[in-house]
Amino acid sequence: MTNHAEEFSLDAELEKTVGWDADEFDETDDFESGYAGDDPEEVTAGDMDLAARHELRRVAGLRTELEDITEVEYRQLRLERVVLVGVWTDGTIEDAENSMAELALLAETAGSEVLDAIYQRRQNPDPATYVGRGKVDGLREIVQATGADTVICDGELAPSQLRNLEDRLKVKVVDRTALILDIFAQHAKSKEGKAQVELAQLNYMKQRLRGWGGNLSRQVGGRVAGGAGIGGRGPGETKIETDRRRINDKIAKLRRDLKAMAGTRTTMRQERRRNAVPSVAIAGYTNAGKSSLLNRLTGAGILVDDSLFATLDPTTRRTTASDGRVYTLSDTVGFVRQLPHQLVEAFRSTLEEVADSDLIVHVVDGSHADPEGQIGAVREVLAEIGAAKIPELIVINKADVADPLVIARLRQREPHSVVVSARTGEGITEALAAIEDDLPRPQVEFDALVPYARGDLVDQIHRLGEITSLEHTADGTRIAGRATEALAGELATYAV
Repeated sequence: MTNHAEEFSLDAELEKTVGWDADEFDETDDFESGYAGDDPEEVTAGDMDLAARHELRRVAGLRTELEDITEVEYRQLRLERVVLVGVWTDGTIEDAENSMAELALLAETAGSEVLDAIYQRRQNPDPATYVGRGKVDGLREIVQATGADTVICDGELAPSQLRNLEDRLKVKVVDRTALILDIFAQHAKSKEGKAQVELAQLNYMKQRLRGWGGNLSRQVGGRVAGGAGIGGRGPGETKIETDRRRINDKIAKLRRDLKAMAGTRTTMRQERRRNAVPSVAIAGYTNAGKSSLLNRLTGAGILVDDSLFATLDPTTRRTTASDGRVYTLSDTVGFVRQLPHQLVEAFRSTLEEVADSDLIVHVVDGSHADPEGQIGAVREVLAEIGAAKIPELIVINKADVADPLVIARLRQREPHSVVVSARTGEGITEALAAIEDDLPRPQVEFDALVPYARGDLVDQIHRLGEITSLEHTADGTRIAGRATEALAGELATYAV
């Protein structure tokens, strides 16, 4: 039997300590959806993905400062308190500061706290220590004063540069490539995405194997080899050689697996081509709003997060134009300046979604400090994957927070463009109209009297062709317009 006096005293205690009022508590509140009063059916897959990504947070006050450089482990980047370092070799000072700001966003996306950032003006990075040797001493003082446990360099470092910096700074040193790979590893969800990231990481690590202490230089031979005995003596493999061989074996296996996974994607693309379904790829710089735009255009309900590289697994949705034609829209992985070549190679099958598309919707962040630089970086990657000649529509996003002067400048620079806000819905109608105008159009003209028994042909014309006239007669449907070669061949039997 419940003790009501205890119940009331507990309620009073809760109200006194945390401000909880038992009288205002409503047992009908909806907790299943995650928010009181929300309709569970309105929660999309993207909402659930976002909740899962944010459910684990770093505990403030805990640090992973390395007491000994031998504790460095490249395979698990646990970034905590970091100092950023850059070398400014060309361009303006605004370019250098934009690059450092982007590096700070990358570091925060990986889960770290940026304490300080410095950069040096040089013709070329120092071949031994990336920054000048005098700057290394100043950097060590900053690391010691701030209590940082990691230094992130804005560039891809040679193995010798990494080793020299770690030996002098006594903390872990990470370059831009390793940082991006770590973000990809955190965000990959699908089996293919995880395999692609692992392949890129292994290719990166293979060239940077090094031994801390003497354990990696021991040779296998004689009794040292676990009692290998006769036939097991001799120089054998060093530990580094063993690790490199295992990495090569793993890379070969991942490539075989990815080749098999790519077959499904290739089959789907071939099916779309066979059915003459136009494909549109949404590409652009990371965090430009590509997923938000796809959600707004198709109601896809995929994950949207204000962070870099939130989307790694491409999403394709089928949609219908205002004239009845069917086409597909695909969300793709975002690009970034100095995108590691290991990622481009590993994500080749995913990036083929862009290279095989009929139209590229290039999303640009109109509120960014350097949108022209982002456009140039994206087009460099498009050229690298063989997509430079595909028709392109520039969509300037985030119009609700962008400077109107910047938007006007971009419109003048890119005449074939539209301005939208995926968050508010501004300009979405104009963007859809522009996409439909740029879709490839059927080339073969036809004029046919289709019997009512062949309603399937009329349906295909609505989906895949263009209709200029349609009339229902006693003998069938008189229809004229343009169609694909395959469909026009079927209609030839009923030509008028």
